[in-house]
Amino acid sequence: MSWVQVPEGSHFSLQNLPYGIFTTATNPRPRIGVAIGNEVLDVSVIASKFFSGDLVKVFQESTLNGFMGLGRAAWTEARTTLTRLLSQDECALRDDDVMRGACLIPQADVTMQLPARIGDYTDFYSSREHATNVGTMFRGPENALMPNWLHLPVGYHGRASSVVISGTPIHRPNGQQRPDLDKPPVFGPCKLMDFELEMAFFVGPGNQLGRPISVQTAQDHIFGVVLMNDWSARDIQKWEYVPLGPFLAKNMGTHISPWVVTMDALMPFVIDNPVQVDPTPLPYLRHDDRYSFDVQLEVALTTKDLTTPFTISKTSSKNLYWSMKQQLAHHSVTGCNMNPGDLCGSGTISGKSPDSYGSMLELSWKGTKPISLPNGETRKFLQDGDTVIMTGYCQGPGYRVGFGQVTGTVLPAVDLTTT
Repeated sequence: MSWVQVPEGSHFSLQNLPYGIFTTATNPRPRIGVAIGNEVLDVSVIASKFFSGDLVKVFQESTLNGFMGLGRAAWTEARTTLTRLLSQDECALRDDDVMRGACLIPQADVTMQLPARIGDYTDFYSSREHATNVGTMFRGPENALMPNWLHLPVGYHGRASSVVISGTPIHRPNGQQRPDLDKPPVFGPCKLMDFELEMAFFVGPGNQLGRPISVQTAQDHIFGVVLMNDWSARDIQKWEYVPLGPFLAKNMGTHISPWVVTMDALMPFVIDNPVQVDPTPLPYLRHDDRYSFDVQLEVALTTKDLTTPFTISKTSSKNLYWSMKQQLAHHSVTGCNMNPGDLCGSGTISGKSPDSYGSMLELSWKGTKPISLPNGETRKFLQDGDTVIMTGYCQGPGYRVGFGQVTGTVLPAVDLTTT
């Protein structure tokens, strides 16, 4: 328990203590905060009094990159200190009226920023159920998974510059589509706008160019996890993706949640890894230690006329076939150099049942099964004015370790005739 009030059901318990970057109206300088209940602990205020060495320096920075780069020993030291300071029987901060007043700020009074300078962003394709669903739609059940899928974590390099924080509106993209295969392509606003329910991890310490990260030590390079909505323009993607994969269909925006939940906070919720025996991965991808997690995930939707969020999907991160350790080991096996703050997405997370699918493409089964909303509206894909709300948490005995929300509203496409 904490001396800071933590409401029942709060995502931000003492067992969580996620990191983020925030500003306030009275202080526009970005700084590091930790979420506890409905409050934000401004770590920059307390750094010099309660921390030492490199932690004092990195906790004065405007992003988490420096802290991410310090590595596991520093992360553990910081978490241990913060847990002690916020525990109900610890008086050092609790009874210091001046410092407590300076360092605790209501979450309602802060504006969250991107937690790190994201130098590179990679998106994987790691949910077997999602890959099977999409493959079935476009190639039939007998060829649902491509021959490589069970042998390696499929991925592509995304656009880091368009990764944005939760709440940032996103314009429907313009682009080429070819709805009629008997006619030439056309240009205009995307008609099949979609979300993708994902999680993503931030890289901590990197590796030298030419020196891969081993799957046995990959956990020492994984700082923490956020929720992700990797928007997708399905009609643009269908026309452009052969032979090199996603491009303009994915680069218009990727939303992440503002609070980075550390791996230490998630480890109590570790579960057995998926069985990988047919085929067994190559040796560089094998790890026996458990590194899969049961994060309960939900997607809700509001529209211009439906202001109460309506849940359209519930699933879990346990539906990921490839682990974060495998993703990172595969990413770097060529000697690719990773850096602190690099972001790696899981790919769309879908379960086995239709109500656990992680995209509109699956939920409406390529538009053949419209989703009914409580006010009588239906959706095959997203319309302008729709807001997608994703949440996720792990449930412990009397507490939650959660991610808060990642939200985004679809704005109309930019009118190129006026620009």
